[in-house]
Amino acid sequence: MISEPQWLLAEVPDAVRVQALATEFELSPLAIQLAMQRGFGDQETLAKFLHPRLQDLSDPFGLPGMQATINRLLQAIDKKEEVVIYGDYDVDGVSSTALLNLLLSAYGLKPRSFLPQRLSEGYGLSVGGLEKAIEGTPPTLLIAADCGTNSRAEADCLREKNIDLLVLDHHEPAQEGVADCIAIVNPKLGDDFHYLCTAGVVFKVAHALLKARPLDNKFDLREHLDLVALGTVADIVPLVDENRILVRRGLQQLDRTSNPGLRALKTISGLRPPCDAVDVGFKIGPRLNAAGRVNTAQDALDLLLSPDALECKNLADKLDHLNRERQTLEQKAREQAEAQIVDLPAEEKEFALVLAGDDWHPGVVGIVASRLMRKYHLPTFIIACDEKGLGKGSGRSVEGISLVKALDHCRDLLEAGGGHDQAAGLSVRKDKLAAFRKKFNAYVGQQGAGDEEFLTPKIHLDIEARLEQINLNLLDSYELLRPFGKGNPQPVFLTRGVQLKNEMRVLKEKHLKFLFVQDGCTHDAIYFNAAELELPRAPWDIAYTIDRNEYRGRVSVSIMIQAIRAAEG
Repeated sequence: MISEPQWLLAEVPDAVRVQALATEFELSPLAIQLAMQRGFGDQETLAKFLHPRLQDLSDPFGLPGMQATINRLLQAIDKKEEVVIYGDYDVDGVSSTALLNLLLSAYGLKPRSFLPQRLSEGYGLSVGGLEKAIEGTPPTLLIAADCGTNSRAEADCLREKNIDLLVLDHHEPAQEGVADCIAIVNPKLGDDFHYLCTAGVVFKVAHALLKARPLDNKFDLREHLDLVALGTVADIVPLVDENRILVRRGLQQLDRTSNPGLRALKTISGLRPPCDAVDVGFKIGPRLNAAGRVNTAQDALDLLLSPDALECKNLADKLDHLNRERQTLEQKAREQAEAQIVDLPAEEKEFALVLAGDDWHPGVVGIVASRLMRKYHLPTFIIACDEKGLGKGSGRSVEGISLVKALDHCRDLLEAGGGHDQAAGLSVRKDKLAAFRKKFNAYVGQQGAGDEEFLTPKIHLDIEARLEQINLNLLDSYELLRPFGKGNPQPVFLTRGVQLKNEMRVLKEKHLKFLFVQDGCTHDAIYFNAAELELPRAPWDIAYTIDRNEYRGRVSVSIMIQAIRAAEG
């Protein structure tokens, strides 16, 4: 079922141009080549890519709905209105809600923040969630963060209660139309900035509000770029253009953050500067997300807003515990899902996977879908069914297969469904699962008709190098290519014909440690979770990523193996 991956090496740019730019910028030619392959082949664009600056950010009023949003916020500020911020339970929603809260508080408002519970209220604006959000003193303004674009019925409900609605969001607008409200700031309703997540949208709103009514030294937006980077990286949006500026600067701010909650989270995650996108994506983000997956995201929001160091330590401890609980739930669901794959008839898993369980936690289905999609290189939906026979699931897709279009194709079998091309959610009755699995598989198969390799996993190799070129000089230049993520993936190197200097070692019964040699140059490398792989006889071609390793004050280049094959040519 799992095919051998194809190794695809990127086209090499003009060597003369590479060397000229390397000389001009005083950087390694390999780093320049990597930047050129990402589309930065002239002096001006290359300079902006290597050295992104906040001053290059565009006018925030270029976003649709911005002027109306700022006008309504200023009205709320002047009249000291009751304001409710209705966020989402993932990292983007929580960080966006926190930044909005801090911003409006700086203007003298006392906003109340509400985050729905995944199991009871579900994603986005809902009637049940709104009832809880507006309990107590009725607000005159509700701000939806990371949700609300398509909440037409909920917008009508708020209007009947004389509550104005502002939407700050980045999700795809529905074909049936968007919510009728005061304003929607959503890049997808315009022609630009489609890469922004809600944390980026809220940053733009904050920038616009500060331009319209400056606060002098009372609120420095730059000090909160750590929250913007947090939401942007965790939401896996493209780290391009202004996102690249916000995340590069935000990660620097995270290193010296003044936010007590983030300091506590860094401590319990074992982070040391310099922080990078991987730290956010695999250490900070999962702990914040665990609150909304397993329990309530309110703990994550409280952590980001609390000024008390002791309270933050206790909340960080709690989130760390919830993350371990999430890992246990995830492992259970993943193991049961893999057992289902074995039992499925071949025709029901040929092009896609649809797997469901009665006792799987809805908070982990997205993670399991992502892991199985990467392992089997098939579009995958993982669905948790409740006692009433309703399944709620999350899907992840391979490049070239749109889950949104697939869900539209299967709409007659679903209760609900939507999201992005590569990540989507759905609700489906348990008695419709078999029919959905069949129809989803057929749709994916039709999309790949005539292309026998469309579901073959591929290793995209960025650059070929000799072991002797993987050194500290390269590393210093390489750091300027960060942050890595969607839209600017971490480069994968290819080195051909390496031999083993010593016998490889097994670490912790699951990882492999090597000492490679090529033309007299040696280099350590590690291959995570590879102890059970059957490797061919050396010499090998190796695909790998590199990173900075610091130990006891000594800096070195670490090599992380992604794949090994018998040496070719």
